[in-house]
Amino acid sequence: MLELGGGQQAADNLVKDVSEAEFMAEVVDGSMETPVIVDFWAPWCGPCKTLGPMLEDAVKAAKGAVRMVKVNVDQAQNIAGQLQIQSIPTVYAFYKGQPVDGFQGAQPQSEIKAFVERVVQASGGDASGGLDDAVAAAEEMLEQGAAVDAAQTFAAILGEEPAHAGAYAGLVRAHIAMDDLDQAEAILNGAPAEISTAPELEAAHAQLQLARQAADAGPLAELTAKVEADPEDMQARFDLAQALYAAGDAEGAVGQLLDMFRRDREWNDGAAKTQLFTIFEALKPNDPVVLNGRRKLSSMIFA
Repeated sequence: MLELGGGQQAADNLVKDVSEAEFMAEVVDGSMETPVIVDFWAPWCGPCKTLGPMLEDAVKAAKGAVRMVKVNVDQAQNIAGQLQIQSIPTVYAFYKGQPVDGFQGAQPQSEIKAFVERVVQASGGDASGGLDDAVAAAEEMLEQGAAVDAAQTFAAILGEEPAHAGAYAGLVRAHIAMDDLDQAEAILNGAPAEISTAPELEAAHAQLQLARQAADAGPLAELTAKVEADPEDMQARFDLAQALYAAGDAEGAVGQLLDMFRRDREWNDGAAKTQLFTIFEALKPNDPVVLNGRRKLSSMIFA
């Protein structure tokens, strides 16, 4: 079981108010190793009251990969003049003593998050606060068959970031691997709205669909014999494709579905094409089965 959040700076130390006299030490010198975001604000500035807290949240979410200082321009007019600040709010990011990025005016939360991630990445850091590494470790557990351990790790990650699409999809797939399909579906249905259409969750949904089908798949040998006896039996070929996928032969399943599409693309309201796209969505985009299958399907569609 991974421990998350170890060695991170306390949230209280990540954001602080800085006077003009402290600017050199806190920002210029302080950014030599870790980037520092500077929020230039004033008590009378309405947009500052909205931007500041959103920026603080994004900085704290990076868990030590970036720090933030707040500078009241009314009390730091020399610094504001040197940096040619014309209006507020103005935000600058410093790294190794130099401004590396910035923006002026109010911004939506998504843009603020992207700004912080950009600043962290420019310094070679990890804006996820180590969570992406934890997701990768959990994925490795899942690939090695340790579904229970993977589920516990994904759940721990979601405890720190409930809307982490990779961890959420991973938790769904871990329950699929444990053959707990009802729980996997319940988790999927409970996904936060902001990630419900994320590619990771779409892939997990496709995997759940295929797992449901696998539970009802017929005997492989019997279906193979049936298709060999009557190659035009579309239902038998479709059932064979499901059984092949359930047996772990995705390439064989795609081959049968492509053969179906070649013989009768309109059969059962285009079921072969629909099933192909479900398999493509469930697998990784760079999987050779997906790449070859998509290419062959396209060549048939546009022939």
